[in-house]
Amino acid sequence: MSSSSVPGVDSPATPPTAKRSMGDLVRAAVSGWLGTALEFMDFQLYSLAAALVFSQLFFAGEDPGMAVVLAMATYGVGYVARPVGAFVFARIGDRVGRRKVLFYTILLMGAATTLIGFLPTYEQVGILAPILLVLLRLAQGFGAGAEISGAGVMLSEYAPSNRRGIIASLVALGTNCGTLFASAIWALLLAVMMESDVIEWGWRIPFIGSAVIMLFALWVRFNLKESPVFEERTDVVDGKALSRDEMVRLATETNDIRTLESLDRKPIKATIVSFFLRFGQAGNSGLVQTYLISFITITLAMSKEVGPEVVIVSSLIGFLTIPLVGFLGDRFGRRRMYIVMSALSLLLIVPTLLLINTQEVVWIFVGYALIHNISVLGLASMENISIPEIFGARNRYTLTAMVREIAAIIATGIGPIVAAAWVSATTGSIVPVMVLMGIFTASALAAAIWAPEWTGRDLTDPRPAM
Repeated sequence: MSSSSVPGVDSPATPPTAKRSMGDLVRAAVSGWLGTALEFMDFQLYSLAAALVFSQLFFAGEDPGMAVVLAMATYGVGYVARPVGAFVFARIGDRVGRRKVLFYTILLMGAATTLIGFLPTYEQVGILAPILLVLLRLAQGFGAGAEISGAGVMLSEYAPSNRRGIIASLVALGTNCGTLFASAIWALLLAVMMESDVIEWGWRIPFIGSAVIMLFALWVRFNLKESPVFEERTDVVDGKALSRDEMVRLATETNDIRTLESLDRKPIKATIVSFFLRFGQAGNSGLVQTYLISFITITLAMSKEVGPEVVIVSSLIGFLTIPLVGFLGDRFGRRRMYIVMSALSLLLIVPTLLLINTQEVVWIFVGYALIHNISVLGLASMENISIPEIFGARNRYTLTAMVREIAAIIATGIGPIVAAAWVSATTGSIVPVMVLMGIFTASALAAAIWAPEWTGRDLTDPRPAM
């Protein structure tokens, strides 16, 4: 096997297999789980705070209905920065590896969340309070933009091909753990403290306390080895990806048909399919995990403890749902499972939201748990492995992150705002939420039907799956 004559490159055309032990796989899994848990704990802490107290703390000058809309808009601001962070960090990740990027994303994301806990309120500093909140939400989103995508890419590139679904589902379990932990903290605060104390200073505790998880996650990632698939890429030499010109020359010399074909093959269908798979799940997530909590608390006038408690119960059920869906995706194929889960979600939207609208606590729990596990957690379990599998090796991190975040800024960032305004305009009707969830879910279903099967493909292949 000849060496490359590309200037500055002296490596075989086919790199040796990167060996990873079971301990390395476990460390990668824990790293992905922790980072994603922190990301979703950060966002769930904010979404619950926005639904429960932030409208009073940072938007006190507005009427109650408009204050909720502004609090949700500030939630959406975090998603504005995510595509920018995704583009910046993920491009670096495709050039020099995933490990370094994932260290810095979690540092930025965690630091911004911790600082929210030290912010002054509107009563203390006036308009400066929401401005500072928006700035920290932007920083939080900038770091988070490449976090869950990087975790999904890293785990997909570590896992055996026939176990990728269940192993990568740990990323979705991280989202569940973060949501559960944030909701548990809020439920505990509301249970042991007077509401006036929570509003005055208790809301700061979960934000400041998140620093503990950030520090542990940083320690785990500092000791993490690089993705084996990244090191096995034919265009990676000495830990850095070759430029396009260098790659063309190397592929031509070694008759690397896959690489040459990938240069002429644009991932248009792969991008469209991935976008709408993400769009469906992200839209449902924003409505169910963010807006419905506000709807239950404010529109239905339920006790403030109900919202966090239903999220806790549903998230506990998710510890069964997420790995089960991941396992079934490995067994029957992710495309087939997307079709099944999306169709089931469409059937359940109206009955589950009608159960929530009864204002009966038991039926709220039942309705929320069903729609949350099917429409949000079940789809998230497959999404975290599906999108990295669909894209080719050279730009996997960049395309995965950009698709995820652009879809999220449209669906999750805007969805809760539209829902809040629409419900307000229809005097508390839950029908707008049904319509929006139907649109999001149908998008994922249509994308899955259009796509060919992508499960278990060779992740060193630079070509997209479709």
